[in-house]
Amino acid sequence: MSLAWTSKLALAAGLAFVPGWASAAAVNISYLTHWSPETVALLESAAKDYAKTNPDVSVTVRAVPFGDLLTTLRSQGGSADGPTIGGIYDLWLPELVRDKLVAPAPEAVAAEVKSAWPAGVVSAASVGGAPYGIPNEIDVYALNYNKDLFKQAGIAAAPKTWDEFRAAAKKLTNKDAGQQGFGMINSWAAGVVHPFASLLVSNGGELVADGKPVLDSKQAGETFALYEGLIKDGSSDPSMATADANTTGPFLDNFVSGKTGMIIMANWWESALKTGMGDKFSNIATAPIPVGPSGDKPHSISYSWMTVVNAKAGAAEQKAAWDFLAWLNSPKSGKNGASAMSDILMSMGILPSRSSDIEAHKAKLGTEFLAGYVSVLADAKPFPVVAGGQEFSESLQQTLEALQYGQVSARDAQAKAQADAVSILERAAK
Repeated sequence: MSLAWTSKLALAAGLAFVPGWASAAAVNISYLTHWSPETVALLESAAKDYAKTNPDVSVTVRAVPFGDLLTTLRSQGGSADGPTIGGIYDLWLPELVRDKLVAPAPEAVAAEVKSAWPAGVVSAASVGGAPYGIPNEIDVYALNYNKDLFKQAGIAAAPKTWDEFRAAAKKLTNKDAGQQGFGMINSWAAGVVHPFASLLVSNGGELVADGKPVLDSKQAGETFALYEGLIKDGSSDPSMATADANTTGPFLDNFVSGKTGMIIMANWWESALKTGMGDKFSNIATAPIPVGPSGDKPHSISYSWMTVVNAKAGAAEQKAAWDFLAWLNSPKSGKNGASAMSDILMSMGILPSRSSDIEAHKAKLGTEFLAGYVSVLADAKPFPVVAGGQEFSESLQQTLEALQYGQVSARDAQAKAQADAVSILERAAK
């Protein structure tokens, strides 16, 4: 964080705390997240460090399940008593801004964000070119596979093309042993949609182009057909796929126990894998997304998170919140030139997005598991951040789940997904 940024924010926030001023009373701010108790404890520890030089500001951290995060922000964000700070998925930002639930970043914060984060990450944290918060994590997808199962099946290397991917999935499938070749996800919107979208963009397609859905493309049709084929030949079993954003459920359990040969999953679940597998974690390898017949190279869908400030909070609370967030995301708050936020993220295996944090954590990001994710960052395609994006994602989830369970054909799933997306995005744009 630049000295100028620090000074401007300290001055702005500090005005509320100068002795003799009417607003010199202590300021209490709250931080809403979906993190686990262990991670919340790290954030609380960072808040205590901040309080050493800002004794008049107290930060209370509250966590809710991921599935309740957006509804909590919406139901409480319209009140001055709602959470002062919220950690949000960038997909939600356009509608939160439209509904005037989040405040634009102050000039000093906005300038620092634009200079210290990659342009694509800044764009996802902005509406109309104006940042509405501070980016933190970025997530990408890669193929994860079990090296022992590959060896047993006689597969020498990770598949690079869809033909190799289908062949590997078939070889890894053993119904008598309850083993599937490729694990899909159901019951969780992002978990269902993002792997599908990563295969789609690796096939030269897109979900949305110029603000309009393009799921009626040839590339999308081929991706729906890929899923249908994996289900029909038994390479993927939907009964083994139930998951959620907090525990990853049977989906994780089947991969950890060696009942699933390959999955497409994000970097953030490294900590869950390590906990579940222990010493066997070294048996997991990562590789780029296989390239489809219409694709040119591997691509991953990327998505990011950010922290925002409640537009309905009082002036003193907003100033204190921005000052805390500025400190939390600065190179001065963490270890060895990293921000405290990035240290928290890295504890979960999550990639930080600030350029200086990536450099500060270079050694850890070079580990075998995470290096596979870092390698795909340059060619990643951001998940479209558009009004109606969450509803669009949930609708596509339902269609893909119907395809998984054989309730619709690939052709019908494609037609339904496109029609629903057109209706949702047109309605949201009004």
